Amino acid sequence: MPTDFPLSLTLFCVWIVIATVIAMMPGRYHWPGAYGLMALLVPLLVFIWMDLGLWYALAGLVAAASVLRWPVRFAFRWLRARVTGDPK
Repeated sequence: MPTDFPLSLTLFCVWIVIATVIAMMPGRYHWPGAYGLMALLVPLLVFIWMDLGLWYALAGLVAAASVLRWPVRFAFRWLRARVTGDPK
């Protein structure tokens, strides 16, 4: 059995499993878990980029954004409020 599966993708799969476990926990653990996942995501995506290339890193970013839907929505709302001056 070949063992050519990249370490970067293995770590990303572990990140997805950790995100799933956090999602199954009570709601009070979601935001602290999301902060921890985001902190781990940045160097992980850089590692994927350096190991496999830009397209894999972008695919990982899209997958992570689908997992972290609410933090992404709040970030876009915050950014839109800063750019347009609209508090909504």
